[in-house]
Amino acid sequence: MIRAHRIIVLALACAVAACSQATARGANAPATSASPSGRASGERTIAPAAGHLVVVGGGQIAPAIVSRFIELAGGPDAPIVVIPTAGEDSVYPTDWSGLGMFTRAGARNLTIIHTRDRRLAESDSFATLLRRARGVWFPGGRQWRLVDAYLGTRSERELHALLARGGVVGGTSAGASILASYLVRGAREGNTIMMAPGYEQGFGFLRDVAVDQHVGARKRERDLQQVITVHPTLLGLGLDEGTAIVVRGDRAEVMGPGLLYVHNGGESPGTEQPYVTLRAGETLDLRARRRISAAQR
Repeated sequence: MIRAHRIIVLALACAVAACSQATARGANAPATSASPSGRASGERTIAPAAGHLVVVGGGQIAPAIVSRFIELAGGPDAPIVVIPTAGEDSVYPTDWSGLGMFTRAGARNLTIIHTRDRRLAESDSFATLLRRARGVWFPGGRQWRLVDAYLGTRSERELHALLARGGVVGGTSAGASILASYLVRGAREGNTIMMAPGYEQGFGFLRDVAVDQHVGARKRERDLQQVITVHPTLLGLGLDEGTAIVVRGDRAEVMGPGLLYVHNGGESPGTEQPYVTLRAGETLDLRARRRISAAQR
């Protein structure tokens, strides 16, 4: 017998959101204008060696990508946490439409957690749910909301621990960019600003990397170049809508109908464009910054 969907909503918002959010972040957050690499001494891999990342460029997400995320989490009964904090809403109900892609793909153990208050991101209630999770997903919205709520908190540390024990973390649009060490389009003023002081640090699951999204649909093919010019050691990865990379260790496999745009890579981009592109079925070596041939896979 198929077990009924288990959907828990833990939607706790600060009563004085804007004021408390700014105060708490100022008191507790690390300086977000730190080195864009996010690299700790002695680290060698670009992405976690044990877990997986599923990084999507926004737009409509194909069922095959959602199913891959669920599979990597452990299957339909695996506990999956969805964190929609990048969105505008203050509360997310049990029938929130953003859960539909997971339930349609067969996921039966879904939990929403959401807050604007960093004190709750430090709480036992959030940590317990994340510690039980096998997968965590960040939907789209605005990157700065994720920074304000979670960067440098216990919740972020639990995400790193989830990957270390073999789980999967994924996201789309803003939820994709936040997974990298250097955060693009983090400005509160608007998402056309590539570099925003105070909002340039992501969660760092992809080290020495910046991730852009909605590339082809919004004519962003060259936008990462301004980031690379200022931070020339970064690898820039842009994703078309509906297109994903599935990452483990130093390998990123492309899925979906669009392109992966690689800026500052190890292959010559030619004279007409400052990037090379990969398509579904191709794999990028993140360390060498080159595509992997079929013979090497």
